[in-house]
Amino acid sequence: MKTEKIGLALARRIALAAQGFGKKRPDMPGVSHLRRTIDRVQLHQIDSVNVLARAHYLPAFSRLGAYDRADLDRLAWGAGRERKFFEYWAHEASLLPFELQPLLRWRMAGADRGETGWAGMRLFATERRAEAMGLLARIRAEGPMATSDFESHKGRSGWWEWSDTKRALEWLFWAGHITTATRRRSFDRVYDVPDRVLPPDVLAMSTPDETEAHRTLIERAARAHGIATEKELRDYFRQSPAQARGAIDALAQEGILIPVAVEGLRHAWLHHEARQPRRIDARALLAPFDPLVWERGRTERLFGFRYRIEIYVPAEKRTHGYYVLPFLLGDRLVARVDLKADRAASVLLARAVHLEPEAPTDTYDALLDELNDMARWLGLSAIHVGAAKGD
Repeated sequence: MKTEKIGLALARRIALAAQGFGKKRPDMPGVSHLRRTIDRVQLHQIDSVNVLARAHYLPAFSRLGAYDRADLDRLAWGAGRERKFFEYWAHEASLLPFELQPLLRWRMAGADRGETGWAGMRLFATERRAEAMGLLARIRAEGPMATSDFESHKGRSGWWEWSDTKRALEWLFWAGHITTATRRRSFDRVYDVPDRVLPPDVLAMSTPDETEAHRTLIERAARAHGIATEKELRDYFRQSPAQARGAIDALAQEGILIPVAVEGLRHAWLHHEARQPRRIDARALLAPFDPLVWERGRTERLFGFRYRIEIYVPAEKRTHGYYVLPFLLGDRLVARVDLKADRAASVLLARAVHLEPEAPTDTYDALLDELNDMARWLGLSAIHVGAAKGD
């Protein structure tokens, strides 16, 4: 099979186009735009940090501009036919379109057998299974419940305060016995049984065999990437090398994946339908969990941009700040901004701005425009920008 050669600049443009960048933002983004965005990127990762906005809201803003977050809430946790997404472990905890649910049942089955999930959860698949099934029976009998509704969890608080009840519920979630009915204002997950949350036609979808499920997930990852290494393809849905390799080989034989050589990537795969634009005009602030940048090695190889999130780094040891977003301009990552939404003062704070060494001269003005757009989207009345470093 002949290997094509692709320049690094073109590889960047392919990756950006595959992720939905380079198109003019719609004047009034609506539900159809949101659905197309998630169909393109496959998922929105969920994270609890709310210093700026919840992580699952940000990728759509980066691509569409000022959409109504209530529209995404309805798609994710709405009632009846409004709901089009479900929560499950994909890349990490994620919002996913319903059609992906059958493709992840192999992961649920593995968790049910105690083969996947965190070590502290796996006990509930075996020797402590009866305890978990007791919680499931309560949810089925009493209706939707959050972890904090169980007496056995009382007195625990905080993200890392995991009681046995929390571990058992997380195992039930991994194993597909329960799913997310909604989220409370505190962002606590409220659990319910799947047949009361997911539409009957989703539950009735046939379960593909594991080989076909892995093939389809790799193909979707390749479509979302445009161009990617084997490791990047399997990282998208957290597949193992053994699970991914056969799928990649099969897709290559079918001509869906084309082998390419790219400077810095050595061996990579190009999706056969990937767009290869000659130019990308984009302007976007990217969440730390945006699929364009969540694989830090890929970000460095494609963009020459070394990016690390410093939330868990002591303040005095941080290089760029607490919640830092890369700034995309054209087809390059040209700056990074430490952002905070000061809701009490109605101000978007850019506490630190670091420009990259070869940032174009219009970077700061473009960044101010994007910050103003973000402030309006978040319902904040002003922005405050600290001094730019590297200008």
